[in-house]
Amino acid sequence: MDWFERMNRALDYIEAHLDGEIDNQQAAQLALCSVYHFQKMFSMIMDASLAEYIRRRRLTMAAFDIQHSQHKIIDIALKYGYESPEAFARAFQALHGLTPTSARGEGVMLKAYPRLSFQISIRGDVAMDYRIIKKEAFAVYGIDRVFMADQGEHLIDIPQFWIDSMQDGSLEKLSVSAQKEPEDELSLINAVCWSNDGKMDSSFRYMLFTYMADHCNAEGYTMLDVPASTWAIFRTREHSQEETSVVIQELIKRIYTEWLPTASYNHVDEYELELYYGQDAQCYSEVWIRVIPKL
Repeated sequence: MDWFERMNRALDYIEAHLDGEIDNQQAAQLALCSVYHFQKMFSMIMDASLAEYIRRRRLTMAAFDIQHSQHKIIDIALKYGYESPEAFARAFQALHGLTPTSARGEGVMLKAYPRLSFQISIRGDVAMDYRIIKKEAFAVYGIDRVFMADQGEHLIDIPQFWIDSMQDGSLEKLSVSAQKEPEDELSLINAVCWSNDGKMDSSFRYMLFTYMADHCNAEGYTMLDVPASTWAIFRTREHSQEETSVVIQELIKRIYTEWLPTASYNHVDEYELELYYGQDAQCYSEVWIRVIPKL
């Protein structure tokens, strides 16, 4: 089963349960990935969180029901997961610009958000630089924090995590603990994300790390062993330090929408790396994802 088919199966499940309970774990299982990875990947690809997509689809269907049925507004509200008519009315007006009752009028203008589907998009005008390597297991340590992917808040919270760690001196302290100078333009501090200790939700852990070595002083830091893996490594365009987050998010979106659907590899959950090179205005970054060859 290819990447498109897996993602469309998950969307089929969501669409079939818009008027009931949607189990994110079930959707992720259909996409053959963890909940956190499914929601993180969805928000990267679609520029909107999975929760926001579901909310828009439900309110689209609710508007259709209001206009084409005689069901009570409260019953339609309950059908699409709203516990009170007031909560439904607020959400409905925020999306459609009018109240549910007004939507029953003839000729009113409403918004419709159609069901998504994943398809191949013919591109190729911009090359993607990547390489495949096998790397033995290695250890890292650093400062980690738990983030949530269900509302897409990680896209804002992770850059803020970097800013906070720079301002409070945590990054400087971590750099000093490595007890060495940077080599080959690679930053002493890089990043890795992985699932939150097997929790079946959208949470994941993100660590600002440095590589473990005999001379490091790792006391008081979170330790992480990354297993031996095959890695697909993608390089960003050159960018300034201030552009780092935006450029990496752009690259990850391209990996999932352009490379993975047609590659001869499948993505493996857990442990995605971000490595940073250069400084000031002469920077580039790498995104590392674990892969296995397709059978």
